Amino acid sequence: MSRSVAMGSHREARLQWQCRRGMLELDLFLREFLEKGYASLSAEEKLAFERLLKTPDQQLLEYLMGREQPEDKDIADVVNKVRALFID
Repeated sequence: MSRSVAMGSHREARLQWQCRRGMLELDLFLREFLEKGYASLSAEEKLAFERLLKTPDQQLLEYLMGREQPEDKDIADVVNKVRALFID
């Protein structure tokens, strides 16, 4: 196994762990997006997704439910992509 594959696997495992949250709703949003939408993000968007995962659960839920918008434009764009997966 090449080093890049191993590092990619480590990163993917870390993201899967970070998508496990204390709220079922967040688990559903984040894990579904990780499976179906994350790979299509640009490198910058992937970094914004990782920053989004540092958001406290209640605030994250507000973003993903569309009740609030993040001030950071890059994170807001990623939130919109996560939400789009469930709206379409």
